Amino acid sequence: MNLNDLINQVSSWLKGTGPHSDIVISSRIRLARNLDKTPFPHWAKKNDAEQVLVTTKAAFERTAELKSAVFLRLEELDNIDKQFLVERHLMSNEHAVRSNQKALCVTPREDVAIMVNEEDHLRIQVMESGFDLDKTWDVINSIDDQLSGFLSYAFSREWGYLTACPTNTGTGMRGSVMLHLPALVMSRQINKVLEAIAKLSFTTRGLYGEGTQASGNFFQISNQVSLGLREEEILGNIKGVIGQIIEQEQKAREVLLAEHREMLEDRIWRSYGTLKNAHIISSGETVELLSMLRLGNDLGLVENMERGLINELFILTQPAHLQKLENKKLSANERDIKRAQIIRERLKV
Repeated sequence: MNLNDLINQVSSWLKGTGPHSDIVISSRIRLARNLDKTPFPHWAKKNDAEQVLVTTKAAFERTAELKSAVFLRLEELDNIDKQFLVERHLMSNEHAVRSNQKALCVTPREDVAIMVNEEDHLRIQVMESGFDLDKTWDVINSIDDQLSGFLSYAFSREWGYLTACPTNTGTGMRGSVMLHLPALVMSRQINKVLEAIAKLSFTTRGLYGEGTQASGNFFQISNQVSLGLREEEILGNIKGVIGQIIEQEQKAREVLLAEHREMLEDRIWRSYGTLKNAHIISSGETVELLSMLRLGNDLGLVENMERGLINELFILTQPAHLQKLENKKLSANERDIKRAQIIRERLKV
């Protein structure tokens, strides 16, 4: 597998399957780990960072789940390739911007991605489609256990796993769930929901994680603190909060169908019509229209369409993806034209 193979496949976490996949796009768990007796990335000298790359690559090659993964040194990639990986949710913007002595390890299914020398030496990430944190935890726990047999982690009996950011110290664990909440947005209940979860030490981000705002009615919700909590407690807290949000979104959808069906159908079909016929369309408009199309599909108002196809279009229509498909740089206007073309082709049903 190489980087270019990814453009021709759908990431496993975008399949639109799994529990509550009508509302939950994906479940993700990330573990922050650092190597013992090695300066953290922000303090490491070039030789230190280079040794981390060599050491971790050797460990990946001995780990069962990672033997078929590709190991990408970011300094060998151009800017489009790096942004492409960010758009696929495989690494952070921070990792892409400062790329010397950094790497990314990705499995063929794209369910596992490990950033090397980002804020911490290792940022291990596992994603699954739908609301399935238990399966996600089983996979990442197995990988972490195997890697710990080949790597000596920075660990304190008093504090737990040591990390660059104090909020990650302890388990080093962040769990997050990507939700599609159009009904709560349309019924103007979303701010109350987000204010409530903020009081419970949960944070909300947009479609592309840290530093991004919610768009297309997508909200990524994750725990803020791991210090003093066991992994099982963190997972239980996340599952409890997300379960309540799912229930509120379901009720909001039922109210929209019962009391505002004509308005709802009009917005959905106008969105569908625009997507199927537009010849120039921006990224922002695309996300908003696809959100309404997905809602229509999930409510059974739009038939004969796979949820996974709509999910894929959210990613495939992003700027770097469009340029990878064309195998060249495109101007903003050229991207808008290419985006509309892809959407028209994919929505021919």
